[in-house]
Amino acid sequence: MLASEDIPENDPWWFRQPISGNAVTSILDKPTQRAAFRQIRDSYVNGLTDQDRSLAFSKIPSPLAKVLMPGKIVAGYVAKGSEVDPAAILSQAHALGCDLALPHVTSKSAPMRFLRWSPDDDLVPGAFGLLQPAETAPQCKPDIVLVPMLAYDDRLIRLGQGAGHYDRALSVLDHSIAIGLAWSVQFTSVLASDIWDVPLDAVLTEKSWITL
Repeated sequence: MLASEDIPENDPWWFRQPISGNAVTSILDKPTQRAAFRQIRDSYVNGLTDQDRSLAFSKIPSPLAKVLMPGKIVAGYVAKGSEVDPAAILSQAHALGCDLALPHVTSKSAPMRFLRWSPDDDLVPGAFGLLQPAETAPQCKPDIVLVPMLAYDDRLIRLGQGAGHYDRALSVLDHSIAIGLAWSVQFTSVLASDIWDVPLDAVLTEKSWITL
């Protein structure tokens, strides 16, 4: 029997499509879109209070909660600048019995790995100013990957920083669920894309849960 929250029409978090587009749609090259959306994201987050920012992703939507089962490995990231901070989601996943992981990056060309991590573990400085687990932490294959981004579109194509780390990682994680974390202003109808861009399974914003 389905509970009321299992029915999409009864779940305020369950949105099938974004509602409105963004003027950046008309710009169809990645470098220009990156610069535009970085500014859009920064401006939006700079207008939020610290409390609004910390509470924006503190509630896990029911479609995500259903897959956060004990023993599942959830990979997050350490947010930089105006990126969505997944810390609250990771904390709740850990409380639900999930294991956690974080990316480990050594260079632009080297594949990104996911290493086990717990909230009590120290982080070390890595490439590109990232904080990440020590290289001696065990490598793992996450079941759920929380993905940062600069923008997303109607196809759930993601615009990243340009190094291709997540596209390469997701391309070999056949059975993992990739969930993009973004502010609602990071949506545009069509992003510039390449054949190697891996679509996300869902996007979570401060306002909605979006799937195809």
